[in-house]
Amino acid sequence: MCLIDYHHHTSNSFDSKAEMEDICERAIDKGIEEICFTDHFSVNPKLPTYGFMDFNRYFREIEACCKKYNGRLTIRTGIELCEPHLMMNKYEEALGGKQFDFILGSVHNIDEEKLRLFMVNKDPYEIYSRYFEEVYELVSKSDIDVIAHLDLMKRYAKTPIGNYRFSDFQPIIKRILLKAIERGIGIEINTSGLANPKVEETFPTIEVVKLYKELGGEIITIGSDSHRGETVGSHVKDALQIAKEADFKYVNTFENRRAKMMKIEN
Repeated sequence: MCLIDYHHHTSNSFDSKAEMEDICERAIDKGIEEICFTDHFSVNPKLPTYGFMDFNRYFREIEACCKKYNGRLTIRTGIELCEPHLMMNKYEEALGGKQFDFILGSVHNIDEEKLRLFMVNKDPYEIYSRYFEEVYELVSKSDIDVIAHLDLMKRYAKTPIGNYRFSDFQPIIKRILLKAIERGIGIEINTSGLANPKVEETFPTIEVVKLYKELGGEIITIGSDSHRGETVGSHVKDALQIAKEADFKYVNTFENRRAKMMKIEN
């Protein structure tokens, strides 16, 4: 079984203290063949992500790890862009000339409010509906390779208001997935929810992964979304099983923003 982990945060992100070398060591110990660092980046000065990334340091640390672990671990350079469908010109300016293997796009904020704050005093349908509408805008406009943790809102909403019913939101989710397929954008199976007792399932749920496949989707990545060394590779085998249940035979890695297929079963 091919083990990859394409979502890691380090001390280059505002919300992590993990060090790249520790991530690499733990990945090797767990038999992971390929990883991608995907630290947060935003151009919006109103968000906590803003101003934290030092690209010179980031690229330098990744290059050092590539040299140190050459032959033992394939390491790719990625980034997770927060709401890249907004302030698109500023994103283009900030990222111009920089070389990435892989770009994740995510929605962590709506109307410049963190998701957990956006929820306040809103009914459940509105909360999930607005979130998925924002993801649709993301996938329609952004220059990204993969949508990160597609139904992330449930991380914050499941305990206070309950999880969303897939059938209630299937139309907007289908629109998101069709637009992704049209634009050559994939989805990730993000395993961080499996380790979270408030969620206990992947982002997105298996129903979304199956629908993506049924609609003709082909690009899928696996990511632990690790912010600590201990969670590197967490539940990646479970994610591969979900991919298989959704009838995927391959998962994807990226190099120079081109998707490469890796057979799930060697």
